[in-house]
Formats: sequence, C-alpha cells, structure tokens
Amino acid sequence: MAQTASPPAHAPAPVALAAVEPESARRPLISYVLPVYNEQDGITAFHTELIAALGSRPELDFELVYVNDGSADGSLALLKGLAEQDARVKVVDFARNFGHQIAITAGLDLACGDAVIVMDTDLQDPPKVSLELVDAWQGGAEIVHARRRSRQDTPFKKATAHLYYRMLRSSTEVDIPLDTGDFRLLDRKVADELRKFRERSRFVRGIVASMGYTQTEVAFDRDERFAGETKYPVRKMARLAVDGMTSFSTTPLKMITRLGFAVLALSLVGIVYALAMKFFRPEITVSGWTMLMCVVLFLGGTQMLSLGVIGTYIGRIYSEAQGRPLYLVREVIGGPESDD
Repeated sequence: MAQTASPPAHAPAPVALAAVEPESARRPLISYVLPVYNEQDGITAFHTELIAALGSRPELDFELVYVNDGSADGSLALLKGLAEQDARVKVVDFARNFGHQIAITAGLDLACGDAVIVMDTDLQDPPKVSLELVDAWQGGAEIVHARRRSRQDTPFKKATAHLYYRMLRSSTEVDIPLDTGDFRLLDRKVADELRKFRERSRFVRGIVASMGYTQTEVAFDRDERFAGETKYPVRKMARLAVDGMTSFSTTPLKMITRLGFAVLALSLVGIVYALAMKFFRPEITVSGWTMLMCVVLFLGGTQMLSLGVIGTYIGRIYSEAQGRPLYLVREVIGGPESDD
C-alpha cells in the first residue's frame, strides 16, 4: 500500500543571515611612518600637532608607527608614553642606530594602512600637509610626493640641495622629482612592492620614483626645525648623495672612462712636445723635473679618483653579498597584539 509523505510537524525556522558591512563602508586606514633619532626636544610638540591635524578627518582611521633609530637621549621614553596614551601609536625600537633610510624601511614593514605616509618628526614637514597628500591619493594617485616650494634652511644647504637634485636627475635613468625628500604617500600596493627592495645602501626616494605607478606632487613650504639640531650634517648628506648617485646611475663610471681618454690625449701631446724639444731644440732642453712632477701628480690623482669611484661600487657589491639583516629590533611597543 503506497504511503504519502507528510511534512514534519514542526518546520525549521528560517536561518537569519548576519548583516555584512559592505567593503565601501569601511573607513580607510592611513599609516604614518615616523623615524625618530634624538628628537626628545620636539617629539611631543610634533605628536600634538599631528593629532590635531588628524582630528579634522573623522572619516579616516590612523596608525602612527614611530621608529626609534637608536636614540641616545630620552626619545624612547617619550614614545613609550605616547603609546600608553594612544592605542593608535606603535613604537619600533631599534637595537642600535641603523640610519634614516633603514628606519623608513622598518616602518614600511610594519605599517598596515591602505596608504602609508612617510615624514620626519622635526616639524619641518607640516602635519597638515600630509592630509593634502591623502586628498591626492583619494583622487586616484598611487604615489604622492611632497615637493618643497620653499625651505627655511641655511644658504649653503639650499644651494647644495638645489644643485644636487638637478645633477642627480640629469645623470640617472630614473626621473626623480626635483626638491623632494622622503615626505610622501604610498598606496598599499606600492608599499607592498617597495618592501621587496632590500638593498642595504638605500635611497628610498629614488626607489619610489623608479617604480612607476600613478605619481603626482603636492607643493608645500618647508618650515624650520622646531627644536634640536639637524640629524643630517654634511657627512651624512654626502653619504646619502653618494648612495643616490651610485644606486641609480653609472655616470661616475662613464666619467672615469672619458677622463681616461682625456688624460691619454694630454699624455700623447706631452710626449710629442718632449720629443720635439729633444731633437729640434736640444740646446735649451733642461732636466724636466717640473713637467715630470706635474705629470706624475696629475696621473696619480686621476688614478686615485678612479679607484675611489670603482671602490664605491665594489663596496656596495660586498655589502649586498653579505646578506645581513637590514635592521635589528629590540622590541615593538603598542599596537594590536595580533601584529606580533
């Protein structure tokens, strides 16, 4: 006898689906990478001004990654205090001083934002200008450079910076923006790609310029330091200039070749002159001590200069071949525990 199926006495209740927040409703996270080296006199003022600027953009979330680059003053203690007061603050404490460019690299390694802003903490780069970089990023740019329209520096620094940036741009295969430092914004995908560049002698502004993507500029007026002394004296400026030139240009090597041909031509002229005087005017020919010394010194100086330039490139190869870590971190303070 056929049986007919009957529905269950109690039909299951419909399953309620949890409301899923659309991706577009999530507030963008902006990360700040902030290298610090002996800035105890100005770090509190910088943080106060930065927080005031960020308060004008409630539609955005922010993350502040301070990188203590082996400071010998009280900067670390102040940074720890900021991390205790503000959950958005994360402090990366280096085991020793590794340099400004490496500090930027460490900050980029830990930054989690949809966009990353790199800036110094001496208040020469105004925090409110960083929000103009965000506006340009929201407008579609993937890399936003902060270009210095004017700067409050010594005449010597202004002149050398002006000359260097133009010389670097004319001698490299990369179109490095003029009058720009490390103050810039990077889109998340650009920051992720930049993290793959692990050379030790770093020139971050040149690396970023070489990456392509959609780039734009925001002009601003650079202020004076709020407190303390510059952390880029002539020695460090010269080192950074050499890194920039040798990272993105073989012009020094080409100049050696051209100088070699010029010296060879002058040497041939001198040989012809010496032989002519020897055979055609022997009565006035005297011991050529002066010419000999000039030639020896000139050739010796040229050779030493050439060896120095070649040695710079060989030194870079040696450093890269060692494969040592770019930096060592003593501890990371603040931030979500999941970031460990």
